[in-house]
Amino acid sequence: MSYHIHPSENFTQEFRAVGSEQLELAIAALTERPDGLLEAVHEARKHFKRLRSLYRLAATDAPAFRQAENARIRDMAKTLSTFRDATALVEVSEYVQGHAENNEERAALKRIGKILTVRRDRLAADEQPLEESVAKAIATCGQAVEALSHLTFEDGGNKSAKHLAKGWRRMLKRAAAARDACKDTTDAHLFHELRKRCQDYRYYLDLLQPLWPSALHAKRVEATELVDLLGHHNDLALLSSLVNEQPDLFGKSEDLAHLLSAVISRQEALRKASLDAAGQVFREKPMAESRKIKLLWRDAA
Repeated sequence: MSYHIHPSENFTQEFRAVGSEQLELAIAALTERPDGLLEAVHEARKHFKRLRSLYRLAATDAPAFRQAENARIRDMAKTLSTFRDATALVEVSEYVQGHAENNEERAALKRIGKILTVRRDRLAADEQPLEESVAKAIATCGQAVEALSHLTFEDGGNKSAKHLAKGWRRMLKRAAAARDACKDTTDAHLFHELRKRCQDYRYYLDLLQPLWPSALHAKRVEATELVDLLGHHNDLALLSSLVNEQPDLFGKSEDLAHLLSAVISRQEALRKASLDAAGQVFREKPMAESRKIKLLWRDAA
């Protein structure tokens, strides 16, 4: 099974199969951990994001299920976020090193990167809190699988096409609102909201790629590039928050000054690049694009 919904199949069965697979893959990641516990958490959280996007797109006519299960998965993922965030801070410190303006700044950023690496490893070494969160997450996944097994839809090409078009249109309207909110602002929370909508769009394109593989794949590539830009911006905001909360963590004041200068510079560049890219990714009107999805689904079904 892949992360696709096929119009030629029974819609309820396809929905359950795709959702169950994401939950089972998350359980497997958290249980087997081939690349270590922190990487397992990262992998599981990606499956949770795909699952929530599936629910937002395809469960528009099951609002009680969608709201309850989105809340269940969201709250579960949050319990694992602290440990993932520590890794993200190390990764974004390496990212800003790659954009250092001079050798002095690069050396300062490298020292800060080592501090963040030690912090991440210290959090990872105290495995008990993380193990407890993982155990709860695995149990919650089991509950989510059970809830999903009882969900049914009114199946049929026309009904399914309408439901999908409605979810697609709703997402695009939310994305347009998020993009507009980011104009003329530096508010990291607003750019994070735009990133979430872009992630939804990327996963929607995955889910329905069988409808028009080449075109939807091309759109997915564009959306992924935008998600990456906004991901860097979000991680830099996370780093700024840590600086505000624990300035003494970062060593010399000169190093901290270099870090703040680098963060401000990169965030400014990322905001501009993200807004330019968002204009390209979301260039089509929500009504027109959702209508295409409906027609493609009907034809394929």
